[in-house]
Amino acid sequence: MHVFHRLFVILFLILFQGGAVSAVDSTVQILPNKSYYHPGDTVQLTVSASAGSTVRARVTYLNTFVTELSAPLTDGQAGLTWTPPAEAPRGYGVTVDVLDASGTVLATQSSAFDVLNHWIEAPRYGFLTDFSPAHRTIAPTLDWMLRHHINGAQFYDWQYRWEDLIPPDDRFDDGLGRDQSMATVRNLIDLLHTGDIAAMPYTAIYGASWAFFQQHQDWGMFDARGNVHTLGENFIAIMDATPGSPWNVHLLAEFADVLDNTTFDGIHIDQYGAPKTGFDTLGNPIDMADVMPAFINQTAELVQDRRGAAGVTLFNSVGNWPIDAVAPAQQDASYIEVWPPYDDYLDLNRIITNAQTLGNQKPVILAAYIPPERVINWRLANSVILASGAYHLETGEPGAMLQDPYFPRFGDIAEADQPQFLRYYDFIVRYENVLSVGTTAASAERHSAISLGDVRMRGIRSRDRVVPIVRAGADFETFSLLNFLDIEGADWNAPTTVGPTPLTDQAVSLTVERPVTAVWYASPDTAENMSANSLPFSVEAGTLQFILPRLDYWSMIVVEYEHGS
Repeated sequence: MHVFHRLFVILFLILFQGGAVSAVDSTVQILPNKSYYHPGDTVQLTVSASAGSTVRARVTYLNTFVTELSAPLTDGQAGLTWTPPAEAPRGYGVTVDVLDASGTVLATQSSAFDVLNHWIEAPRYGFLTDFSPAHRTIAPTLDWMLRHHINGAQFYDWQYRWEDLIPPDDRFDDGLGRDQSMATVRNLIDLLHTGDIAAMPYTAIYGASWAFFQQHQDWGMFDARGNVHTLGENFIAIMDATPGSPWNVHLLAEFADVLDNTTFDGIHIDQYGAPKTGFDTLGNPIDMADVMPAFINQTAELVQDRRGAAGVTLFNSVGNWPIDAVAPAQQDASYIEVWPPYDDYLDLNRIITNAQTLGNQKPVILAAYIPPERVINWRLANSVILASGAYHLETGEPGAMLQDPYFPRFGDIAEADQPQFLRYYDFIVRYENVLSVGTTAASAERHSAISLGDVRMRGIRSRDRVVPIVRAGADFETFSLLNFLDIEGADWNAPTTVGPTPLTDQAVSLTVERPVTAVWYASPDTAENMSANSLPFSVEAGTLQFILPRLDYWSMIVVEYEHGS
């Protein structure tokens, strides 16, 4: 958690129905019973609708129809079941029509689900912050997470103290004086596990209460004058986490205690972004860029010992530091909290692709805090993050969006904006096989290979242009076009009041070196059609040409090539 902010208390189906597409109805809801499915699992979807007699669902894989399901509506609900092929990882789209007794389509709604070997293959990471004895939103929390396909959740500040994680009694006040209950923590873990959502406990690599430091003053990390580094005045002391140090041994024992006495699924480790260097009690220099990867590896070995291959270790690279050192370490994904100077929307893409390269294509999770009322900002930021093959930690508590590094200060997404927010999560699950899993960032040359004629596309910053982000797979390329035309600023977290100017029927040309077999596009922007749309195309002298029907915020174009070419 960023040091300066923690101080403030501390997201082939072309749907035609007799030539017309039915209206999407936000009152129709599709709820999967799991955040993801293991190979061999049966998918169970509950469809809720206020009217109708039958539901019919079409399941797709990318642009290919897979199967059709149907079930009667009884008391406003219908249950759909299907066992997908065992291939994983694989994301599926599902589009549901609600029919009346005569077979007329009353409403349409879409969702998605995926088959993964492990949640960390596609870590749609969320958060929880309410562990009070009076916690009353447990069922809505699970529904919200399942609807958004959240498959891992960080329990933020669940612990008794930073240095003493499990409380001595069920009821306790945490280090910031919040009334907490360990029974609530355990109930939430159990609840998430019913939906195959991993529960990850927040911890800090070097933070200890001032009272604990007073008892162990030779365990601290000191500045050049011999004063212990602190976070806040006499609030949190920074301890020496060097492998083999007393604090290091103590904290790892605390991790073992957590894993032995709870059913948490691993360890999430935080830092504060500073200090980066210091001295131990004997005056020996400490470089946290060396200490942090070593500590990650120690934690990962402990997690593997207690949880086996299912266990997960995550570490926060605050401000993208020290990503060079920690990305190759034994963390299961690169988790990065974004702070200045990474202010431009395209900085998010640069951070992601750099971490993917350094981490040998491990998944990347960004924590980038945007107030929910800044709808244009989070739509653009999510488009960049997700098109780059990464994930955005931003929700978990029902209706919540993280807007502050102290997670309990989250904001509430306006009800009118929630359908659009949900579409991003459905979209990345539905199209994960061309956006994230099994793909890599394409070369700079491939980013320059696409043209929209007179529309500006080149530049370092995002402002006032269409930005291409290109991902590559074995026999395809994914060209995500992100629309920043007429956006008033390039800062992802500066208030933006004017959205991008849409493009319609836009001619696209693309240099290709392989035989093209198909071109299709999809977008999370329009409720009416999030399915894959085939595009007529031509290829002449190595130039692929086609017409993109529309670009609002983000349109994803997939170019499929002849196998093995």
